[in-house]
Amino acid sequence: DTLRRIFARDRTIAVVGLSADPWRPSHDVAQAMQRMGWRIVPVNPRLTEVLGERCYPRLEDIPFPVDMVNVFRREEGIPNIARSAVAIGARSLWQQLGLRSAEADRIATEAGLDSVWDRCLKIEAARLAPY
Repeated sequence: DTLRRIFARDRTIAVVGLSADPWRPSHDVAQAMQRMGWRIVPVNPRLTEVLGERCYPRLEDIPFPVDMVNVFRREEGIPNIARSAVAIGARSLWQQLGLRSAEADRIATEAGLDSVWDRCLKIEAARLAPY
C-alpha cells in the first residue's frame, strides 16, 4: 500500500547523488523515471546539469517543492539527507537498492514521511506505478 501511495502521489523526485555518467545506476534509474513521466531534480554539488535538468548542490537549494528524495549516497550520509528531506517538506524518502540506514528511516517516519529502503525505484515503478 505504501509503494502504491507513493507512486500515485509523488511526481517530483530529487535524486541525491545523480551522476552524469550513463553507466552509473543513479543515471539509469533517474532516466527511466524521467521517461515514465516523473520530474527529476538532480542533486549533486559537482554538476550543473544532468538529463537536461538543472542540478542543485543541496536539497535545500531547490526553489520549488519536491515530493520524493531518492538517495544514491553512502549509508553514513543518509541520516543527514533524511533531515534535509524533512526540512524541505518532502513526502517520502527512498533509499535505493542496497542502502539500509535505520537512522534515516527513523528520522523520516517520525516526521511523517513515507520511507522505503533497499528497493530500486525503477523496478518498483515499472511493477506498481499507475501510468
